[in-house]
Amino acid sequence: MTVYLLAGGGTAGHVNPLLAVADGLRDRDPGAEVLVLGTREGLEARLVPARGYELLTIDKVPFPRRPNRAAVAFPGRFARSIGETAEIIRSRGVDVVVGFGGYVATPAYLAARRTGTPVVIHEANARPGLANRLGARFAARVGVAFAGTPLPAAQLVGMPLRREIETLDRTSGREEAAAFFGLDAGRPVLLATGGSLGARRINRTMVDSAERILSTGWQVLHVTGERSEVEDPGLPGYRMVAYADRMDLALRLADFAVSRAGASTVSELTALGIPAIYVPYAVGNGEQRFNAAGVVDAGGGILIDDDAFLPDAVADRLAPILADRAAVERMAAAAASVGVLDGTERMIGLIDEALALPGNTGGGA
Repeated sequence: MTVYLLAGGGTAGHVNPLLAVADGLRDRDPGAEVLVLGTREGLEARLVPARGYELLTIDKVPFPRRPNRAAVAFPGRFARSIGETAEIIRSRGVDVVVGFGGYVATPAYLAARRTGTPVVIHEANARPGLANRLGARFAARVGVAFAGTPLPAAQLVGMPLRREIETLDRTSGREEAAAFFGLDAGRPVLLATGGSLGARRINRTMVDSAERILSTGWQVLHVTGERSEVEDPGLPGYRMVAYADRMDLALRLADFAVSRAGASTVSELTALGIPAIYVPYAVGNGEQRFNAAGVVDAGGGILIDDDAFLPDAVADRLAPILADRAAVERMAAAAASVGVLDGTERMIGLIDEALALPGNTGGGA
């Protein structure tokens, strides 16, 4: 029996691909033991047990950004987290550690190195995080979601996607999806979304541009997120919801999208061949711009900065495309050309390769 330790968490960007790989491993071999290393505070604390996996937790030990009391305590706490993870590897007979970034990834990588256990890494963002930059130096295999991600010996595997996305058939079921959201299956649909919490700029500009967009003959499915500060314009063909619990149906219905450029969002849209205007989140290290670079270069997306995504940009850049069905079809084909639907299978292939390397005895030996 192979024992896998999947390490990652904190945010959906780490947890979702981890769970996709976990599901793929379990589906392939129900007898395999799939363990997850996370923290008590992260999103994994709720999602991992709900999916039926055992969650093993260590303390969240953020790397200190300034000299303070936490910085003084950091070396000891970090060493303990490595030691605790090494003990998990030994006691549970872990054969391979698979990391997805996040607070627990660095201790997991260093503990695996201490115990002689192979490491496989998946990096979701085009600009890699600190943990994966460190782990990639000695990892047996490194998979990345986007071409050109600067990690040693990186192999393009795409994003491990939710099963409902991997198996989504956009050529059928449009009537069901349209009925679910109260839209007309015979008219094109623009999906606007800023993620589960929403995006203030996207929400405001979409509402202010509602009449202009509808005048092109398109409908709008606007997923505002939980913290919406806009009101439904109440126009025929404009459907506003705070949350789409059937996002698979929303993606089946979408002919074009306006969204942030998170790694999962870009990966899902390109995998399904949905062209988009990407409005990168303006805070952070700029990784969202890099996530969208490949599809934009291919012609399957348009990048508009957050502070520039205003009603004038909708009128000047989005509306003319929506009015040109041939342009939309060209962009859809270009988006699909860089999309990857089998990222889970490709990532599991890298794990298998690591396990088959000469000298790998497994079991945390």
